[in-house]
Amino acid sequence: MYDALALATLLATGALAVLGLVLTALNRPPGPEFKIAVGVVVALLAVQAAIGAVRAFGVTLPEQSTFLIYLAVSVCVLPIATQFAYAEPTRWGGTVVAVGAVATLVAVLRLQGLWVPGG
Repeated sequence: MYDALALATLLATGALAVLGLVLTALNRPPGPEFKIAVGVVVALLAVQAAIGAVRAFGVTLPEQSTFLIYLAVSVCVLPIATQFAYAEPTRWGGTVVAVGAVATLVAVLRLQGLWVPGG
């Protein structure tokens, strides 16, 4: 894994979580700008997942299947949370995405811990 890319995804998911909580505090449902922000973070996560998957198949990891599962989860959580947030737009939509962003942040942190090539 690339530390700079992981740091960028951690910062992006953290910023998305804060943005979601700010929208909730302002009593506003998420708008189209929020969906664009989620899309940017998901694109960053997809790049990380693609690079991580390619690199994982080139090395031996102690928990390779767990690493690959965390890669898949890191990409899937935010789109699902966004679907829930926009299904019935209320002020709590931002909180739903914020929780998804925090879960994704934890998954990326766990990916960093699992990346131990060579055993």
